[in-house]
Amino acid sequence: MIQSIALKKLAASPRNVRKSSDALADLQLRADIAARGLLQNLVVRKGKRGKFEVEAGGRRLAALQALAEEGTLPESHEVTCLVIEGEESEVREASLAENFQRLAINPADEAQAFASIIEAGASLEDVARRFGLTVRFVEGRLRLASLAPCVFEALAEGTITLDMAKAYGAISDVERQAHVYAELQDAWYQVTPDTIRRMVLDATVRGCDPRAVLVGRDVYLAAGGRIERELFDDDASESWIDAELLEDLARKAMEEVAARTAQEFGLAWVRPTLGTYVSHDLVEGLGRLPCQPAPMTEQEVQELGQLEADYDRVAAVLEDEDSDEDKVAKAERELVVIDRAMRFLNDRPPILADELKAEAGAFLVLSRNGEPTLVPQFYTETEVITDDDGAVEPVEENGTVKPKGSSLSQRLLDELAMQRRDILAIHLANDPALALDFMVFTLADADGHDWRARKASTLVGSVASGPVTGFEAKDAPASAALAEFAGSLDESWRAGTSDVERFARFRALSDEARSAWLGHVVSRTLVASLACDGERSTPMHEALGSLLEIETAHWWRPTAANYFDRVPKARTLEALDAAGGPELVSRYAASKKTELANAAERIFSGNFIGEADAKERAQAWVPTIMRFTDADVPSDLVKAAQVDAEAEEPVRGDVADEIAEQAA
Repeated sequence: MIQSIALKKLAASPRNVRKSSDALADLQLRADIAARGLLQNLVVRKGKRGKFEVEAGGRRLAALQALAEEGTLPESHEVTCLVIEGEESEVREASLAENFQRLAINPADEAQAFASIIEAGASLEDVARRFGLTVRFVEGRLRLASLAPCVFEALAEGTITLDMAKAYGAISDVERQAHVYAELQDAWYQVTPDTIRRMVLDATVRGCDPRAVLVGRDVYLAAGGRIERELFDDDASESWIDAELLEDLARKAMEEVAARTAQEFGLAWVRPTLGTYVSHDLVEGLGRLPCQPAPMTEQEVQELGQLEADYDRVAAVLEDEDSDEDKVAKAERELVVIDRAMRFLNDRPPILADELKAEAGAFLVLSRNGEPTLVPQFYTETEVITDDDGAVEPVEENGTVKPKGSSLSQRLLDELAMQRRDILAIHLANDPALALDFMVFTLADADGHDWRARKASTLVGSVASGPVTGFEAKDAPASAALAEFAGSLDESWRAGTSDVERFARFRALSDEARSAWLGHVVSRTLVASLACDGERSTPMHEALGSLLEIETAHWWRPTAANYFDRVPKARTLEALDAAGGPELVSRYAASKKTELANAAERIFSGNFIGEADAKERAQAWVPTIMRFTDADVPSDLVKAAQVDAEAEEPVRGDVADEIAEQAA
C-alpha cells in the first residue's frame, strides 16, 4: 500500500541489508533529492509507537534527514512510501532484492542524458549542482556525446571501456576517431588507451619521434612509408605520413628486443610497450616480486665516503660569507659534479633472486630518445606467496609453495598495507600541526645523506600510489572518511583562470580552510606500509602512529572478504585463540575454511554469544602487521615535543580539533 508519511516518523531499520555506503555518492544523492525531490518510494514496515522502519531506501532516508537538519526540508515533510507486511526474513529479502535489482547507468547513457538537459536550456553548473557532481565530470560526459558514432556505439554496447572512449576523445576530429577505430578492429596486439591516444593524435609523426628513431628511416621507407618535407625541414622535423605503419614496425622492433632481453637476463618473459612508462593496465593481475638494491662494493663505499667529505668541504665555501664570487661560482660547479657522482652510486639497480627468474617477467619501454629500456621491476603471472616480512616463501621442486601457517599472499599484504596507510592518512589529515612538522622535516631531510632509508612519503607534491592497481577499500571507514574529508575542502580558489589568480584566491582562504588543505596534501603522499620487517616496513609510520595514538581496530575490522578468506585456516584459528582461548578454537576447528571465515567475521565484529571480556578482545583484535607499534623514540624527546605542542595549541591545535570534530 502506498502511503504518505511524515519524515519525522521514519527511522532506519536494523534489518536493511546495506551496511556500507560511499560518502561521495551519498552527497550526490542528497543534491539530487534537493533539486528534484524523491524519485523512488521508500519501502517501510510499521514499527512501534507510530513509527515506520525503512526496510529499503536507507541512503535516501539519510539524505532526507540531512536536508531536514540543514533546513532545506521541514521535519513534517511528507514522504511517499510503500508499506509492506510479512515475516522478518521476507522483509530482509525485499531489501536485498531492491539493492540487487539496481544497474549502474552506462557512461554513454549519462552522456546523452546530460546533453539533452543542456539542450533544454540548463547550464553546466546547473547539471552539476542538480546531480551533486563536479562541472569537470559533466564536461567529460558531454565530450563523450560528441564522439564519432561508431566509437559512441561501442561504448554503449560495452565493446570498449570508458578509458578507451576518453582516449578517442583526445581529438575533436570525429573522422580521425572513426579511422583509428576501424584500424584497430583487426589489431592482433593488445589495444590500450595509450595506443588509441597516440594514434588519434598522430596524424603524422616527426622524424625525431621515439618510434621513428627506433625503426629508422631506411626501414620505414622500405616498408612503403611516406615522408613529406617542408623547405627548411631536416631529418628530425620531417613528417612521416603513415603513422599506423610506423606503429606496427616499432612494435615488431620492440618485440625482437624484448625476446633478446628475456634471454639475456634469464627471465620468463619481457613484454614491450611503446609508451615511456609502464601503465596500470599492463600490470593489472600481475604479482610484484620483491627485489633488493644491488650491494655496494668496498671500493664504491670508499668512493661514496670520499664524495660526501668533498661535498661538505665545498659546501663550506658557500656557507662562508667571506668567500669571493669566483670561489662561490667554482664551488657551485663542483657541487653539481659531486652530487651527480653521488646519485650515480646511490641509484642501485634491484637484484632478483635466481630462484625467482624462472617465472619472473619485466617490461620494456621506449625511452624519449628512442632506445628500448628494461624497467627494473619484476612481476609474475602467478600469485606471490610471502611471509610477514615480505620475503618470498620457498618453493618445492614441483613448483608448489611449501605450506606454512603464517603465509600470506602478496596481493593480500599489498591490500592490507594500503588500508593501513588510509588509517594513518585520515589521522594525519586531521592534525595539520603534525602534518606541517612532518612535511617540513621530510623536505629538510631529503638531502640524500641516508640513502639506505626507505622514504615514508613522496612529499614532492605527487600522490602516492599503492602496490595494487585499481584497489579501493570502499567499505573501510578510513577510506570513506578520507573521501568525505576531501569533499569538504574549500575549492573556490580553483575558479581562477591563471595560476597567479588561483594562488591569490588560495591565500585569501581562512586559516581553517588552508589548514585543511595542508592536512590533505600531506596525508595523500603517504606510502603503503605494514608493521613488519622487510620492504613493507616504514619506521616513520610507526612514529606518526604513536604520536597520533591510533587504534587500528576502530577503523578496520577483519572480514571474510578482506582477510579470513585469504589466509590459511591455521592463521584464523590463531586469531580465535587470541580472542576466546582454546574453547573458542575447539568450537570451530572442524569447520571448513569458508564456514570458518564467515564465523570469524561475525566473532570479530562482536556479534556472537560469549563472555564480555572475550567480546572485548575480539573487537580489539587486528593482525600484528596492521597495528601501529610503539616507535623507538627517546621519552625525553617525546615529552619535549608535547610541551611545545601544548604551548602552540592556541595557534594550530584549535584548528586541528575543529577538523577532527567535523570528521567524527
